[in-house]
Amino acid sequence: MNIKQAKEQIKKTMQVYFAKDEFGNYDLDINMQRPVFLMGPPGIGKTAIMQQIASELGVGLVTYSMTHHTRQSALGLPYIVEKEFQGQSYHIAEYTMSEIVAAVYKEIEDNGHLEGILFLDEMNCVSETLAPAMLQFLQYKIFGTHQIPKGWLVVTAGNPPEYNKSVREFDLVTWDRLKRMDVEPDLKVWKEYARERQVHPAVYTYLELHPEYFYHIERTMDGQDFVTARGWEDLSVILQRYEAFEMVVDEELFGQYLQCKQIAEDFTIYYDLYNKYQSDYQIEQILAGEVSENILARAKTAPFDERVTLTGMLNDAIKQRLTATMESEEQLIELRDWLKMQKEHLINPLAQEGNDLIAEGVKHAEKLANDYQKKLNAGQLNKREIRIWRGKVQCFYNVINQLKVAGVSEKEAQFEYVMQTYKEQIAAMKEKAVEDGKQLTAVFDFVDQAFGNGTEMLLLLSELTEDAASARFIARYGCEAYYQYSNELMVQDRQEQILEALLKEDL
Repeated sequence: MNIKQAKEQIKKTMQVYFAKDEFGNYDLDINMQRPVFLMGPPGIGKTAIMQQIASELGVGLVTYSMTHHTRQSALGLPYIVEKEFQGQSYHIAEYTMSEIVAAVYKEIEDNGHLEGILFLDEMNCVSETLAPAMLQFLQYKIFGTHQIPKGWLVVTAGNPPEYNKSVREFDLVTWDRLKRMDVEPDLKVWKEYARERQVHPAVYTYLELHPEYFYHIERTMDGQDFVTARGWEDLSVILQRYEAFEMVVDEELFGQYLQCKQIAEDFTIYYDLYNKYQSDYQIEQILAGEVSENILARAKTAPFDERVTLTGMLNDAIKQRLTATMESEEQLIELRDWLKMQKEHLINPLAQEGNDLIAEGVKHAEKLANDYQKKLNAGQLNKREIRIWRGKVQCFYNVINQLKVAGVSEKEAQFEYVMQTYKEQIAAMKEKAVEDGKQLTAVFDFVDQAFGNGTEMLLLLSELTEDAASARFIARYGCEAYYQYSNELMVQDRQEQILEALLKEDL
């Protein structure tokens, strides 16, 4: 199975394991709650899907690599206590709480997650001294004398022995206590993840052209050449940082992440061409609908790789704009909902007697900031979600500062002032959405004039449909060109279903 299918299987497992009876007790005995074991090559996203599941389900996540654990650190240290049995005093050994179990309890205490995932990576690399204790743990979720709290799913992971020399082969007795899932690399699934993580467009389009290099392992005279999904993502992150600091980017950098000389060389050439196309094609002019005859003529005669790259650059440029607009909308939805609540308090002033909107705004901003920090600490937020949360917090501090500067003290007057500010922000956002829509139409016009209804148009439509923020924008504000070309390419039915599902609320 691919990593996305494994993710859905784990979510279903949690639903079944943590179902409760009419008295609120977990319905499935703990010894029937087999831990999940994800078996797959390195760098395909096993850890990433744990973070996604925790975020989507709103549960806790504690992760450990088992490679560094000894019997003492995993099970706890012995200490001597005195006990009395049948009138006779004895000294016996008890054990401190395991570091791993303690981490789960700390997550519950810090973030209030009574349910969650304990993810133990490199599980088939445990030390010899710890291996015998694994059977008890796998069947009863006990490390030493301390049990993992109820409501926590144990997910383990490991690499096949051909990828890791430290792997210990599990025997039949061990496998018989695990819910095993074998996962394989899948570029199509990774591309969904890459959109969400905003992977560098040069990486994204390169893999569109060279899917065979997405996950590559080859034995050589000097050992192994390899490139993994993790390598591409990490390269994307560092590449974006280098560009932000205007640092030199070259094959030496790429080779540190793409540990196959041929692929590193090939990507270096592609990256140089990518930057050249950025300059040559004047992307901003295309978005503005001001395309020169020279650029259009070059696009029409460009080789396939160049056409796909250009389409990818246009896609990335327009998606950045649509995403920014939809993120602004999410911030305004938060403000709208807060204003609704404050209006109810105005109708029933006894509910909030003595409080003004500045105090209420500070209280709400602090709650948002606290919730954001918890999710951030738990690794549950991607870059887009981080921006949205930060934007929401900043939005309320802006409101507070505006009220202070305006010197409005009466609560009703404060409400009217903030309401007017909200309406102005809505108007500005809608004005920007109109401009975004014009630029989106300009992209469709250019692709049509340059390439017609071919592969490039299909790529453009597919990317806009699969990107959540872009799809929401089109569902909210419409785009005649999108619907026209969708219909012509006979993919409208599927896209309308996606758009309808995404369009859930209106400002």
